[in-house]
Amino acid sequence: MIPVDQTHFSKKYYIYVLRSLVDKTYYVGYTSNINRRIKEHNKGKHKYTKGHIPYEVVYSESFKIKKDAKEGESYIKRYGNMTRFLKNRVPPSKARD
Repeated sequence: MIPVDQTHFSKKYYIYVLRSLVDKTYYVGYTSNINRRIKEHNKGKHKYTKGHIPYEVVYSESFKIKKDAKEGESYIKRYGNMTRFLKNRVPPSKARD
């Protein structure tokens, strides 16, 4: 019998929306390790988000397939109106500006 790597089957990919607590700007991304990625953003390790820290997570969604997560990220970025997008997906207290 060939051993099976269980981590291959359980790996997830995430899309996430962050909102700056300083100026209410949004950032959309995807990752395979959401906790690590959020910490990196809040430590200023990424150029775009560095000037807007700290951030809170206002939306996240998990996927089994990386391609689906990338497409989800692209969809959110194309959506155009982040507040309207979030109002359809998260509790009102998190979606307010």
